[in-house]
Amino acid sequence: MQALYYIGPERLELRDTEEPPLVAGESRVRIQATGICGSDLHAYHGHDPRRQPPLVLGHEAAGEVVEGALAGKRVTMNPLIVCGRCDYCLEGRHNLCSNRTMIGMTRPGTFAETLTIPDHCLIELPDSLPAVTAALTEPAATALHGINRLEQVLSRPLSENRVLVIGAGAVGLLAALILRYKGVRRLKLADTNPLRRRTAEQAGLEVFDPRDETPEADAFGAVFDCVGAAATRDMATRAVRPGGAIMHLGLQDNEGGLDVRAITLKEVTFLGAYTYTPMDLRATVELLDSGALGETNWVEVRRLDEGAEAFAELVAGRISAAKVILQP
Repeated sequence: MQALYYIGPERLELRDTEEPPLVAGESRVRIQATGICGSDLHAYHGHDPRRQPPLVLGHEAAGEVVEGALAGKRVTMNPLIVCGRCDYCLEGRHNLCSNRTMIGMTRPGTFAETLTIPDHCLIELPDSLPAVTAALTEPAATALHGINRLEQVLSRPLSENRVLVIGAGAVGLLAALILRYKGVRRLKLADTNPLRRRTAEQAGLEVFDPRDETPEADAFGAVFDCVGAAATRDMATRAVRPGGAIMHLGLQDNEGGLDVRAITLKEVTFLGAYTYTPMDLRATVELLDSGALGETNWVEVRRLDEGAEAFAELVAGRISAAKVILQP
């Protein structure tokens, strides 16, 4: 089979390689669509010590089972491989499993024609959901999980709040679309990339450049930081109103920007959210299949053999799409 290998910082190579052997309790999935995640870009730069080359990256995917218990079924997948025995798993918080591993990190990922994965990670897809749309399940579930967590701490329903989303990448854009679906009417989306702003506008969202328009201070009951940089954390703590909440979803850097004095004096709830639970993924499949988030024409599809070029263009900021999907 062909697979796109990360072989070193900013180096990707399409290789012919043997399919891994199938072991008991796992299935082989033929990949039909797989998305490039921000964490893949982080690894591409050589900034993720957990992802060691040579490695097939990728963990957002949809395909068809060609060997295994669900042979013939169309599926998406939970990239987290969990033990099912630790306290977190027994509580249903599989995303925090003490023994978790992950495709595209500790074992080959989805930038390939096929991969093997434990059966418990597979989620069947309805026939009405196209593979390219189904490949959005993972980032959309990340957004949904963060929204669900934040809703639990608000003093008033989310739909009554002014909401700011920082970052119009895939998770930010999907968060905004889910928030709109949930009835949020006073919603603003911030991004510095003009191409991404145009894409968000075409999706019917109100978007602005925070370099030109500073978000109103103490004005938003809920803020979603889908970038996770010092500048965006600073923006979030300034923009959130007293008694409001910040959901930190991005992981761009870990240095500065968090005004703990403001968080304390304004009595702000600051939350983090990591990935999703199996139920989040299943709920997201239903959400995408319903069409509730609107058209997904903001996705750009390329062939797997164009993957290295797509990574380079994403890094250069030359792609307007919030998500690039590769097809083997």
